This record gives sequence, C-alpha cells and structure tokens, in this order.
Amino acid sequence: MTVDPGTPEVITGISSMAMRHVLAELDAAYEQRSGQPVAIVSVGGVDAARRVADDEAFDFVVLATDAIDRLAAGGHVDPGSRTGLARSGVAMAVAAGATRPDVSSESTIRDAVLRARSIGYSTGPSGAHLVRVFERWGIADAIAPRIVQAPPGVPVGALVARGDVELGFQQLSELIHLPGIGVIGSLPPEIQLVTTFSAAVCNASTRREAAKLLLSFLASSAADSAKRRHGMEPA
Repeated sequence: MTVDPGTPEVITGISSMAMRHVLAELDAAYEQRSGQPVAIVSVGGVDAARRVADDEAFDFVVLATDAIDRLAAGGHVDPGSRTGLARSGVAMAVAAGATRPDVSSESTIRDAVLRARSIGYSTGPSGAHLVRVFERWGIADAIAPRIVQAPPGVPVGALVARGDVELGFQQLSELIHLPGIGVIGSLPPEIQLVTTFSAAVCNASTRREAAKLLLSFLASSAADSAKRRHGMEPA
C-alpha cells in the first residue's frame, strides 16, 4: 500500500538508516493491525537529527538514544515520550566469496585491519567508535590512507559489494540484508559497541497521541521477533 504523506491522517516519522528495515516491517504490521497509515523516511542519522532540529513536520523520530537526548535538550522532541526500541552491535563484512579473516578476538581483528588494503566505516556511532579503537591500538595514522568513510545514508556494505572497500564495519542491522557481501560476524566484547535506538514524539507533531500509540507498539513484545530478524535485540 502506498501512502501519501501529505494526507492528514498519516503519521509521519524519520529515522536513521540503521532502523530502516525493521521499521518498514513494523510500520506495515501496525497499519494492518490498527488501520493507521504510517510513512517514514530513513536517512543518515546526522541528517535526520538536523531535520528534526529544524522543526521539520514529523510526528516521531527514531535515532540513537544520545541523539534523541540532544534533541530533547534542544526542545525539539518530547522527553517524556522517549521510548527504547532496539539494541544493535557492530559487525564486519567482506565481499561475497572473499576470504574471511578471523574475528574471534581483538588481536585477530587488529591484524585483519592492518592487512586490509582498505577499511570502511560509517558516519554514525559505529564509525566514531572504530576511530577510537584504531587510536587505542596505535594504528590510526598508519591506516589513515586506507580509510573510506561511507557518505551519510550510504551503507558501508554497498562499498564492500562493489569492491571499493575490502573490510567493512557497520551496525549488523545495516549489513545483514545487503547482497554481494559476506557478514563475518559481530565484534568481540572487548571492542564491541552496542547502540540503543530510541524513538520520541517530535514537538512539531500535530498527531502526538497517535504517534505515542505507534511508539508503544514498536516497543512492545509483538515487535521483538521482527527486531531479531533484522539483526537487533529488543531494548
């Protein structure tokens, strides 16, 4: 069903790319259950936060929790509506059919990064985390010429699939469904970053109660299996 976001009854939302697949499934399920149409735009997290901060007319937003907190502090979302939705860890990927490096420990991943001709990561929380890891390892300067940062909204896996990047890091939820890549596995606990994604009602919303009902569904146990199918865990 195609929904015109301009019709008054539609609940509109914006999210980061990490949540786009699970939200597409859950929004469709909610519409089928309730008859309430939902239209959501998924873009890079930085762009999504900027658009909400500019008070663009969305009813709700889904981002990493720290980004939601900044929007709440700036008066752009209702802090009382903040709802934890899902947790997502960082995973590694190579091109389909390529040799898979050992990811069983921090040291083997460090070795794989040093061997890789190119390393890709995102502009989101996982990318910022990897920068800190590489600095802690003392290899940031050595690998700097081989780093490829995906533009906002572009999956790192897409760069891996077309050969622009040999070794890619991103949220598992953003790698799991992409063709042309092999997901090696999640990072070990020593260097893992688990990001919690939350939702909140935008202060620009004119359908706040309807948006709150949707967020309750997204956080309910009825949504758990969809989150796991898309590489996430319920928050």
